[in-house]
Amino acid sequence: MTQTPQDPHAPTPEHADDAPAADHSAQAIANDVVARVLARAGTARAEGGTVHMTHDGDQLDLEERTALRRVVGLSTELEDVTEVEYRQLRLEKVVLVGLYSGGEAAAAEAEVSLRELAALAETAGSQVLDGLLQRRQKPDPGTYLGSGKAAELADVVRAVGADTVVADTELAPSQRRALEDIVKVKVVDRTALILDIFAQHAKSREGKAQVELAQLEYLLPRLRGWGESMSRQAGGQVSGGAGMGSRGPGETKIELDRRRIRNRMAKLRREIKDMAPSRATKRLERKRHSIPNVAIAGYTNAGKSSLLNALTDAGVLVENALFATLDPTVRRARTDDGRVYTLADTVGFVRHLPHQLVEAFRSTLEEVGDAALLLHVVDASHPDPEGQITAVREVLAEIPGIDDVPEVVVLNKADVADPTVVGRIQRREPRTVVVSAHTGEGIAELRALIAGELPRPDVAIDVVVPYSRGDLVHRVHQSGEIDHEEHLAAGTLLRGRVDEALAAELERVKVVTTAG
Repeated sequence: MTQTPQDPHAPTPEHADDAPAADHSAQAIANDVVARVLARAGTARAEGGTVHMTHDGDQLDLEERTALRRVVGLSTELEDVTEVEYRQLRLEKVVLVGLYSGGEAAAAEAEVSLRELAALAETAGSQVLDGLLQRRQKPDPGTYLGSGKAAELADVVRAVGADTVVADTELAPSQRRALEDIVKVKVVDRTALILDIFAQHAKSREGKAQVELAQLEYLLPRLRGWGESMSRQAGGQVSGGAGMGSRGPGETKIELDRRRIRNRMAKLRREIKDMAPSRATKRLERKRHSIPNVAIAGYTNAGKSSLLNALTDAGVLVENALFATLDPTVRRARTDDGRVYTLADTVGFVRHLPHQLVEAFRSTLEEVGDAALLLHVVDASHPDPEGQITAVREVLAEIPGIDDVPEVVVLNKADVADPTVVGRIQRREPRTVVVSAHTGEGIAELRALIAGELPRPDVAIDVVVPYSRGDLVHRVHQSGEIDHEEHLAAGTLLRGRVDEALAAELERVKVVTTAG
């Protein structure tokens, strides 16, 4: 009797139920992950509200932002004329969706990422209602999830009454369109969500230009029309185009919009380039006066602004939210021995930071490459601090000159961190300091570390500076080290050490005394 050849990959009778069992196990893991994310509506942020200390100042910026925040239950529909002055926008209701490709380790990584996505969605002004996590080796090229799971997502969206789906990745334009056609609501990917938060929080002229440029770069390949409106040729007195007698082969509306976007992008790039000399002038001025710069970088919500306030009493906005502050802040500080330096707080980073933002903010990030010291701030209480460190270093690696900047890993939030995790990172990283910006723990040690790392003046001086050049005496106090100061009839006697450039200026104006 001829036997039918069996598929070597087909399950044998004794293991026939293994595949369904594996699918059931994967589904159970995914459901548990989603349940844990939704149970902590806060997400990747610390649980509870924002905690402020005395060195955080009045936080007027936070009051202004909170006053305009969208809240649950308030509708944009006008019910009474008295609501005109007081109504606020309704929160978007969203469903999160993500993929993971392996076992429990991959699911744990997906949980951290999905928790962070929920935090991003809440920061952008939405309410997370539900989530969907699927195990796939790679995303479906058509609908990201596959047709079956996309149909299940549509059922979830209808059941909870959501108006937006947020995907934990950057979707291809075709994937987003196909998913929208199935779920019948707006689909937003992780990149668009981050860009939206940046657009909300940018305050400076340069920051707004950088964010708009990144948004347009993201939008350009995703431009789509409704019906045939984008495929028709532009005719008549179209805005920005010509009318009768100039149609030629014609230009469709989508081509016209793409051209406008490219023109706007070119203008923004010129504006950002024109703003660069101002920042370069400030850097040169600091170098001329020998004022070293210490850059603060790190993952978003790691406590960079809180740390800056603790070191300088800057009063920078502090909020328990992702990307709360975007515009770089530079504040002056002093070491315990009187030397002046500047602390620069840069924009926060995140996993899969959109490359459009990295390019747009490149001019701002170059501040880090010119620093004398880099304080890499890490949230030691986060579920995956090592992942944060890796994500930050991936972005920093693209900055010119970063390899020459000494780095110190600052493990913040030590008051709520697991000591085991702190110890693990300390063993892995060559240079660390453990601090809590809220309680003040470790701040004194951090100040001492900064003082020890800053370049010290190395040219010895013993000069009498005429009283007419008090500006030079002031610069010696700021950037030099004074061992002895005495006021004589001819001028101010200074003994100590300064940098080479200042020593040359002092030598030119010094008073030659009889004893000298």
